[in-house]
Amino acid sequence: MPIDLSEFDVPGRGRGILDVFRRKYLLQLLVRKGTATRYRNSVLGWVWSYVKPAAQFIIYFFVMGVIMGLDRGVENFPVYLFSGVVAVNLFNEAFGNATTSIVDNRALVKKIYLPRELFPIAAIIIAFIHFLPQLAILLLVCFLIGWTPTLIGLGGALLGILLVTAFALGLGLLFAGLNVRYRDAQNFVELIRMFSTWTSPVLYTWMLVQNALKNHEWMFHIYTWNPLTVAVELFHQAFWAGTVPPPAAGEPDPSIMPDFGIAVLIASLICVVMLIIGQAVFRHFERSFAQDL
Repeated sequence: MPIDLSEFDVPGRGRGILDVFRRKYLLQLLVRKGTATRYRNSVLGWVWSYVKPAAQFIIYFFVMGVIMGLDRGVENFPVYLFSGVVAVNLFNEAFGNATTSIVDNRALVKKIYLPRELFPIAAIIIAFIHFLPQLAILLLVCFLIGWTPTLIGLGGALLGILLVTAFALGLGLLFAGLNVRYRDAQNFVELIRMFSTWTSPVLYTWMLVQNALKNHEWMFHIYTWNPLTVAVELFHQAFWAGTVPPPAAGEPDPSIMPDFGIAVLIASLICVVMLIIGQAVFRHFERSFAQDL
């Protein structure tokens, strides 16, 4: 009598990220575990989700706003600064957590088979959960200074979050696979995270970059295609632009980069390509995760 095996999976084989959607319960367990253990045995607990970005903001504001004088050159500079900081913080935490997710869960990876992509994706979700308190503070400050939300602006913010998480997931899958066999890959991750704040218009405006590269326009275009640059500018348009008066006739609008629509499309394409490359590299190294760990 023939046996129907259509409902069974071949052990050790999967369909990558698509398998995650078939195991939502496991994903929920990993997310709960990550959020529950993050601040375990900590006195302040979840308060650190507010303290860390607040300390970072104070340092950046003092150096760039007070010492460098951008506080006088950009109206509502604290909102401009913090809206960029929260976007980059989401990327840095998501990317960093995804990179170490396989190594951090080596006990599970070595004992049982389950889609390994569950770990980087759970790390991205956990980073997003810790991003929400920062976003709540940003929204509160914007409302206090008279911010009026718009559907286009809020849609842009959602697109910015999507770009950040997709870019972080693609890079996270790539380096998570490499990090299992080559632990020095994590050093490259730290370099990328360090550069992320300075290679996107968080501490300065895109117009300063345009003026510095006026004789090398192609370099400025590459700068504007960076998914983080696009995401930060989407956050600026969503939160900061609604707190400042529109520019006078004939003056450039500091909230909209040149050819911004094209930059959004190219940045989205880069995120898709990075997801494909990251998944391919991850699946290549996945075969020997248990042995390498």
